[in-house]
Amino acid sequence: MPDITRDLLADTLDEIALLLELQDGNPFKIRAYRSGAEIVRGSGEDIVALARANQLDGIRGIGSALRDKLHELATTGRLGFHEELKNQFPATIFELFEVPGLGAKKIRRLYQDLGIGSPAALRDACAAGRVAALPGFGAKTEQALLDQLARMESRAGSHRLGSVAPVVEEFLARLRGLPAVHLAAVAGSYRRAKETLHDLDFLVATSDPAAAAAAFVAFPGVDEILAHGDTKASVRLEGGLQCDLRAVSNSQFPFALQYFTGSREHNVALRRRALAHGLSLNEYGFEPGGRSPAASIPDVRDEAGIYQALGLDPVPPELREDRGEIEAADEGSLPRLLELENLRGTFHCHTNASDGRATLTEMAAAADDLGLQYLGIADHSKSSVQANGLDEQRLLDQIDAIRAFNASPDSPPIHLFAGSEVDILKDGSLDFGDDLLARLDFTVASVHSSFGLDEKTMTRRIIRAIENPHVTMLGHLTGRLLLKRDGYPVDHARIIDCAAETGTVIELNCNPYRLDMDWRWWKRARDKGVLCSINPDAHHPSQLQFLAFGVGIARKGWLRRQDVLNTRPLGEIQAFLRK
Repeated sequence: MPDITRDLLADTLDEIALLLELQDGNPFKIRAYRSGAEIVRGSGEDIVALARANQLDGIRGIGSALRDKLHELATTGRLGFHEELKNQFPATIFELFEVPGLGAKKIRRLYQDLGIGSPAALRDACAAGRVAALPGFGAKTEQALLDQLARMESRAGSHRLGSVAPVVEEFLARLRGLPAVHLAAVAGSYRRAKETLHDLDFLVATSDPAAAAAAFVAFPGVDEILAHGDTKASVRLEGGLQCDLRAVSNSQFPFALQYFTGSREHNVALRRRALAHGLSLNEYGFEPGGRSPAASIPDVRDEAGIYQALGLDPVPPELREDRGEIEAADEGSLPRLLELENLRGTFHCHTNASDGRATLTEMAAAADDLGLQYLGIADHSKSSVQANGLDEQRLLDQIDAIRAFNASPDSPPIHLFAGSEVDILKDGSLDFGDDLLARLDFTVASVHSSFGLDEKTMTRRIIRAIENPHVTMLGHLTGRLLLKRDGYPVDHARIIDCAAETGTVIELNCNPYRLDMDWRWWKRARDKGVLCSINPDAHHPSQLQFLAFGVGIARKGWLRRQDVLNTRPLGEIQAFLRK
């Protein structure tokens, strides 16, 4: 029986709603299941225990039919009604919901008229021109679907930084627990904080490499052994993620760590530097090389020593992309990068007043447990109907609740800021009027609709919004969902320049699906004097942990402590928001 969790109950109800939509079912019934899923997610009670005990009576929005189904699911781990619905469709049909531009109505039409039940079948039908003939589709839609499918195929085998973090922690713990392993580290794209990656590279220093490799291929979760030698091993996990191991000696470890961290371009530049010093550098160490002989082979004890031997300041892993870091290390001008412990608070967090899964108090308690001094609440505004956005009165009520929380001696010792994630409407105006915005402590302005605008129009839309003096920060600049949805086109440079002129903060949305604004633009923003706010866009207390990913991306963007708004203590933040 699977683990019975709140998410399992809610996800099952959501899936039932989708299946009913595919059947063209009763819209009120569909809405009831979808509403039930949100109630389950947002309940402050132990909903699993209540469902198991069949004690859901009295919870508004959960009628007798939902109550009985949740009880069955909580006690048996399965739901007959759900399975009956699933059996009417191929298992792959849910993959069609991942294709941008397809919703339940179009998928139903594709399945009923053409028998299309998977992305592969959709690609074949589009290539044959059969989809364009369907009512509601046409040639432009058919081509757009082909383009989206091509993008999805190009992303195959890629994984988000956040999704692989638990694997990294588990594998490192297991490797460090092996008797003969002296040191263990993760290298590759993960260590460089790349937003997406293809595989994980692990490195161990050990006196028994064969034993380490044998243990590695036997780790729980391994689905396939791709290679297994005495010093190297490669496996594929059950979810498709490839993990590679290299076992070296203690003396080789610093060189292997530097080499396998990459990037390839950074390594090429570093090896060119070594040759100029009369040295050859590889993953095992220094050797004589180059046109002029080295005075001696450097005695290197750690990774920093490799850089120092070449007359460079040590380059942090996140910067190793051959984007000026070698030159800065040569000049002694590398920045002192942001650290996680520098953060004092954060903004842009949601509660169950909109589409979050926890109450105001639960979010505050979780932030307090992390040692934060302040938390900014920014639930959706009214135009985000799909996210249960707040209208004017509900927002005013929330402002009052936040003020009461801060004034109560019984509240956790954390300060809450009253904000809103206000929709930027199609013309660049905001979802609330200036009078209401003026009553907030801060405003995050974000695009949640009309993604199809061209770059010039979308850029003009965003610039109009951040020119409003009540906008504190710009949320998730491109709206991208990594490996799922491309960001809408924007002129980053123009928006950054406008933010510099208006004093608008740009958010680094550190939800692992977003990590937006992209790290490649942060150095320009920093040099223009634009402040960053690292925000988790948290919809659940556990998602406050996303801040760690945000710090990695900020470091990759060359950001220092002084470049990040939420490194400031509470008093300075209060003064900043009053300006």
